[in-house]
Amino acid sequence: MSAIVTGGASGIGAAAADRLRQAGHTVLTWDLRGGDIACDISDPDAVAAALEQTVATAGVPDRLVACAAIGASGMLLAQDPADWKRVVDVNLTGTWLTMRAVAQSMIDNGGGGSIVAVSSISGTVADRDMGAYCVSKAGVDMLVRVAASEWGPHAIRVNAVGPGVTRTPMLAGAEQLPGWLDGLSRRTALGRVGEADDVAEAIVAVLEMTWVTGQTVLADGGLALHSPIDTYGQIQKLQAKRRNG
Repeated sequence: MSAIVTGGASGIGAAAADRLRQAGHTVLTWDLRGGDIACDISDPDAVAAALEQTVATAGVPDRLVACAAIGASGMLLAQDPADWKRVVDVNLTGTWLTMRAVAQSMIDNGGGGSIVAVSSISGTVADRDMGAYCVSKAGVDMLVRVAASEWGPHAIRVNAVGPGVTRTPMLAGAEQLPGWLDGLSRRTALGRVGEADDVAEAIVAVLEMTWVTGQTVLADGGLALHSPIDTYGQIQKLQAKRRNG
């Protein structure tokens, strides 16, 4: 059994690669820097070269975790078009290029395999100042649905896992926002910020689900369960104030 993990040099990708190795897979990570194979997934020629090197080293993969992604902040009216394009090129187009190349290799090898793309709760809920990222991840959710429909006859399952706020290099700098992570922990049903291995656990589980395809599974500790205008806490405080006179 062999697997590819893009964005596998750090964060969720590295944790997923570790989990797959523990499960007995031969894993090759693709990343711009620090992975087993250097690859810019937004470049179709680089993807083809990385896949050729992977097959030569470990055979045709039967598992793919498409995790490589970048972020860029910016309100829609002020977003630099170059930043927007780069985010979409990597997060959406790059994910498609990777999935397409790996799926074709699976089909050419007789079919069968499982693909998980890493999406985000930001593909479902709107985050101001993160428009490009939100749009790219919403696109990933639909990409896996279309791919699951097209590749199902070849026994290839395609799903997505959508993390919530997770401690990874992409979250660097959050500690400089006083109270932000504490506030997120309070809004999360399980009461804490996620770790990379929490999401990796979900990724590996979804990879092995034999009767699930075309789905996005949120691995967010219940962050997306709560409305941003949830008034429960305020109501409780008001009731306590009334009881206490």
